[in-house]
Amino acid sequence: MTVPHFGDRLLEAIETRRSHVVLGFDPDYHLLPPQVKEAHPRGAYGSDEEMKAACYREFLLAILESAGEEAVAVKMQIAYFEALGATGYRLYEDLVGPCRENGLLVIADVKRGDIGSTAEAYAQAHLEKAAVDAVTVNPYLGSDSLEPFLRRVREKGKGIFLLVKTSNPSSAEIQDLELASGGPLYARIAGLVNEWGRGTEGGRGYRSVGAVVGGTHPRDGAVLRAMMPGVPLLVPGYGAQGASARDLAGLFDKGGTGAVVNSSRAILYAHQKHEDLPWREAAQREANQMRVALWEVAKGG
Repeated sequence: MTVPHFGDRLLEAIETRRSHVVLGFDPDYHLLPPQVKEAHPRGAYGSDEEMKAACYREFLLAILESAGEEAVAVKMQIAYFEALGATGYRLYEDLVGPCRENGLLVIADVKRGDIGSTAEAYAQAHLEKAAVDAVTVNPYLGSDSLEPFLRRVREKGKGIFLLVKTSNPSSAEIQDLELASGGPLYARIAGLVNEWGRGTEGGRGYRSVGAVVGGTHPRDGAVLRAMMPGVPLLVPGYGAQGASARDLAGLFDKGGTGAVVNSSRAILYAHQKHEDLPWREAAQREANQMRVALWEVAKGG
């Protein structure tokens, strides 16, 4: 049986849906629409965790239904689910199926990175037990920490996105350090990403070993795009963190693909911006505006 290739599936989704949008599932109880909270009163549940999980389930499934057609993938930030303990982790696993039913790839933002049997356990938990399509991985423990994930790239058609240049302001404290051999640390990591991904190319020319490159560093992003041809980029930082579509022009390849862009708060909580709209419609409008803006920039508009 032919193993499905993550890079091919990602590129196909971009082209078929004419979108670069990744829906970020970062559920925050305090930011939920009042209607969702009111539908799940604390007294109806045995614990705060169960109550919040019920709110998250209703909210995220509605976002999926209303805004899913604008996206190519969902990125689930594991921290928000783990904060609810076992109840939240079950919800994380339960949401994979509905995302797939809506034709979306599922990226688990877990940022795992460890060695030996621990890395193997992380890979089993997310790429097999939760059965997501791809995960984010911290490469700073070196190649032996990546091998369990890379094996599932090669054998099971999974994808990984390695942290290279993240969107948070203080990333420069470590990632921009100048090496004695010349150049910043993040550029060296980019070179390693090229090495680690060699041999994982698909029919569309892209690998299944990608990189996380923050949209809040547009100049660095353009340099990294050139340094890593054929490497799919997962781009955080759009919207709430300040990056605009124009800022991201240099992160797409010449064909206008090669990168997908995450937005969490700007879409999930769009009702705070579009107060005249029902919250589901507000999320759909924000996702649509993002899709159109990115497509225009990526295609040279």
